[in-house]
Order: sequence, then C-alpha cells, then structure tokens
Amino acid sequence: MPVIAFANPKGGAGKTTSALLLATELANKGAAVTVIDADPERWISQWGKLPGKPDNITIVSDVAEDTVVDAIEAAEQGSQFVIVDLEGTASMMVSNTIGMADLVVIPLQGSSMDAKGGAKTIRLIRNQEKMTRRKIAHAVLLTRTSAALTSRALRNVCEQLQAGGIEIFATPIVERAAYRDLLDYGGTLSDLKAAQVSNLDKAIENAREFTGEVIAKLKAASAAKRAA
Repeated sequence: MPVIAFANPKGGAGKTTSALLLATELANKGAAVTVIDADPERWISQWGKLPGKPDNITIVSDVAEDTVVDAIEAAEQGSQFVIVDLEGTASMMVSNTIGMADLVVIPLQGSSMDAKGGAKTIRLIRNQEKMTRRKIAHAVLLTRTSAALTSRALRNVCEQLQAGGIEIFATPIVERAAYRDLLDYGGTLSDLKAAQVSNLDKAIENAREFTGEVIAKLKAASAAKRAA
C-alpha cells in the first residue's frame, strides 16, 4: 500500500494540516488509512481524541527512530494508505521514512526559511535514492497561501524551485479557518457547519483537489516503477 511522507525540517511549514486533510479526505472516500504521527507535538494524535474521527482512520503515535520502519511495515498490511507526519528535523527517522515512501510531500510556506528546509528534504531524498537505488517521487506543496494574491516572497520561492527543476503541486493549501477548526474541534471538513465556518465550500474543494493530485502522483509513480 502506498506510503506518503510529509517532510520539511523546518517546523511550522504546514505538514500536520496537509497530512490531516489528506487522511480525512481519503477516509471520506472509504479508504482505510493509517496515520503515523511522528511529530513530537502529536497534533494528529490529539485530533484523534476529539469527537468525529472516522472509524477507518487509525493513528499510530508510539514511534521512535528505531521503530518507525517496523511501524510503517505493519501499517501497510492493514491499510490502503499510510501517511507519515514527520518531525521538523533532519533526523534518522526522517531519512528512514523517506527511504520507504512512495511519495514525499514537502510542505512549505512562501518564505526563504521554508525553502531552505525544503532544500534539506530534497537532499535527504537524493541520498535515499542512491542508497535504495530507486527513484522516490516527491513534490513541494505550497501551504497557507492567500486566496486573493500571491506575495513577492512566494513568487520568488516558486521561481527558485522551478529553476531547480523541483516539482510543485498545482494545488496549494490555501489559508482557511476550516483547517484550523479541524484541529480545534475534531472530525472532518464534511462535519463542519457552513454557518459557523467561513468559506467552508472552498476549503472542501481545496482539500479534494489536493487529494486528487496526490492520488494522481501515486499512480504516475507506480506506472514509472512498473516501466523501469
């Protein structure tokens, strides 16, 4: 089953939010999903204790540097998708997870600091590709973007990524109140009430488009693997 890792050594890049959006959207489609919560803050584990967690999402939080590989292998046996929310450091746990991933999502905001964190992740991916002797699909996910305008800093980051030949998700994660409400109140976007959350319909559309793009990238990576 595909393993999707969310990685950026810089904290606060949007890893947890984007990982949770993907997990809940896949679960809403009926998929069995395991989330391995390897972030020291355990935000997804805390979300799982709130009301409304879908029954087809399993959260594994008791993981360490020397157990994460076993946790991923065990999760693959019982789930259609395995999502790993990694810690915000360049650690052995991050490297080992990247080595097992079918897709690495690199969330970053439109800032040079986040871009430097993303560059570290890409170097880790390149090292793991050499060690495992296989290509590891990866792409940058722009997070907390504005729905109204694109900042100069964000344009600069995008230009740097494109110049470096780094793939970028066509769908950014836009800053939405609904995404914050998920972590505060639990459940999924579909559980929220439009009367209580602004632009809920746009938040749901954004999450679905992102999920669709993840699935498309997994299919492309699988096809490339078979052709190799």
